[in-house]
Amino acid sequence: MTDQPTEEDLNALDITDAEAAEMNAIAHPFVADPAPDADNELVKIDALPSGVVFVTINRPAKKNAFDASTIAALYEAFETLHGADRVRVVFIRGAGGTFSAGADLNWMADAAGWSESDNRDDAMGLAKMLKALHDVPALTVALVEGSAMGGGAGIVAACDMAVAVEGARFAFSEVKLGLIPATIAPYVIEAVGARRARQLFLTANTFDADYAAHAGLIDLVLPEGSVDEFISMLTDSLTTCAPGAMGEAKRLVNDLAGEAIDHRLLEETAKRIARARVSEEGQEGVRAFLDKRAPSWAQ
Repeated sequence: MTDQPTEEDLNALDITDAEAAEMNAIAHPFVADPAPDADNELVKIDALPSGVVFVTINRPAKKNAFDASTIAALYEAFETLHGADRVRVVFIRGAGGTFSAGADLNWMADAAGWSESDNRDDAMGLAKMLKALHDVPALTVALVEGSAMGGGAGIVAACDMAVAVEGARFAFSEVKLGLIPATIAPYVIEAVGARRARQLFLTANTFDADYAAHAGLIDLVLPEGSVDEFISMLTDSLTTCAPGAMGEAKRLVNDLAGEAIDHRLLEETAKRIARARVSEEGQEGVRAFLDKRAPSWAQ
C-alpha cells in the first residue's frame, strides 16, 4: 500500500515568491551546450515568480522572420521549459508588433542552392522546434499581433491556445513559391482539421483574425490595446491550477488523441488517475477542498 504523504511533504509545496522566482529563473544560454547556430539575442525569455513565462521572437527589423539561428534559439527555449518547475503558462509573441513574417528571405535564397540532403537536415531544425513547443508541459499561448505567415502561423497552430489582435493577418502561402507547408502541417491539421487545411494550403490566401477564429486556428479575437488585459485575466485564472496536474492533463490529451477506446485505454486512464490521487498535488488538492481552504499552489 502506498504511504500517505506527511504534513511535512504537503507543506513542501508552500514556497515564497523569492523561492519561486529562483525555481523559475531561466538564464542564458538556455542550455549548457547551445546549438552552434543559436543566437540567444534572437529569442528573449522572461519568467515571473507566478509561473508565467514570455518567449519573444526578437527580430523586429526583419518582422521576426525565421532563419536557422532563430529556429535554434526557439528550440532551446522550448526544450528548457520542458524541465522548468511550477511553470503554468508560456506566452509566445513577436517583438515590435509583428508575430512572424515566416521564412527569412536570405535564408530562403541560401536554401535554394542547397542539395536535397542539406535541405532535409535544415528542415528538421524547424520540425524539432515545433515539436518541442508542442510538448512543453505548460499551457502555451500564441499572442498574434500584426501578422503570422507560413512558419509563423505554424507556431500559432502548435500552441495549445492562440489569440489575435483585430487586424492581424495570416497565410500559408508556400504553394505560391512552388513549396509545401510540410513541417507545420501536422499542427495546422490538428488545429483546423484536414478539410480546412487543404483549403488554406491550396489557395494560399491571406485571411484575417475573424476567419482564423472561424477556421479554428485561433481561439479569440482581441480588441486593439487589450493584450495586457487578456494576459492578466488568463494568468489570474490559472493561479488555482496545480502546475504538475496541468502538465499531466496536457500529456493525457496528447497521448489519448485518436486512440481507440478499448480495454487497454480504460486501464491506462485508470492508472493515470490513481497515480494523480496519491501524488503530492492530488493529496494536497483534495485535502484543501475538504478543509475549505486554498491549496498551497494558489496561496
